[in-house]
Amino acid sequence: MGCWRSLWVILLIYLFAFSGARELKVKHEDYSQIYNHTLATVLVQYASAVYMSDLTALFTWTCSRCDGMTEGFEIIELIVDVQHCLQAFVGVAHDLNAIVIAFRGTQEHSIQNWIEDLFWKQLDLNYPGMPDAMVHWGFYNAYHNTTVRSGILDAVQSVKMIYGDMDIMVTGHSMGGAMASFCALDLVVNYGARIAQLMTFGQPRIGNAVFASYFNKHVPRTVRITNEHDIVPHLPPYYTRFPQKTYHHFPREVWLYKIGLGSLVYSVEKVCDGSGEDPTCSRSVAGNSIVDHLQYFGVELQADTWSSCRIVMDNTMIERHTDDNGNFVMLKHPTILKVQAEMDANCSSI
Repeated sequence: MGCWRSLWVILLIYLFAFSGARELKVKHEDYSQIYNHTLATVLVQYASAVYMSDLTALFTWTCSRCDGMTEGFEIIELIVDVQHCLQAFVGVAHDLNAIVIAFRGTQEHSIQNWIEDLFWKQLDLNYPGMPDAMVHWGFYNAYHNTTVRSGILDAVQSVKMIYGDMDIMVTGHSMGGAMASFCALDLVVNYGARIAQLMTFGQPRIGNAVFASYFNKHVPRTVRITNEHDIVPHLPPYYTRFPQKTYHHFPREVWLYKIGLGSLVYSVEKVCDGSGEDPTCSRSVAGNSIVDHLQYFGVELQADTWSSCRIVMDNTMIERHTDDNGNFVMLKHPTILKVQAEMDANCSSI
């Protein structure tokens, strides 16, 4: 035993003696053009705020989640599709010099029921104009065939009329991430928009491999952030033996996880490969946690109450357009926007 201890001591002395003479070089990949941590911590706050049910506070950006790194954000239009329980907003982030579009995630009585439905969902819609591309009917229709799409397009046009051409950033959590993805693709393919960033949190798969390739070609500045064992990015299921006939994520994933033991725990943000289905990222663990789905970067991503489509609003404020189904849009009148923009310009020139 004493002989072995002596050998270990000699080995340690040797390592320490020569470690200073030779630098250990670690390969470092620059992902700054793909993933920006600071931007992620900003956009996750927008993805959280869109869950608020107090629409007056949300529209005036005075809600409990409307501060911190998003302070000063100006909502231009708030779209509420009561019929389908959907909510989104469009506004201007002056610090980012960008239009921000955010979509709310599922607002079911039980998120567990929604997750169980995704286990059994099959590809069921041919994506228009792209042979062999198939997508999830529910997610596609939630954006394309509700009042949400027209509200988004009108709001983007209004912003550009007042502030000129601006980059667009789109975000959302869970089902909101799926809608955000269809929105970004729509804006690029059908309206020639410039998407500076699509960033989603805990997003499910929305199409097959053909669609994922098509999507990546048109919206390359995309980041899907996944967290630990979040169950939703694993849904609908991916079947390795049938890659063309199964759901397939588009790139690029950034996986958040922790390593270490006890008090020595470190947070890791791993930028995954360009396949969309990197086996060393979230697919390397079991997707079995709803808790990991509801919080990213320490920010709550769920409604302040889970009652179905609960809305709190001061009916005396702001212009509101309502259709026959009770769906409505809260918006700032273009005249008000123009005067405000002119006032801001005059103040900045003083």
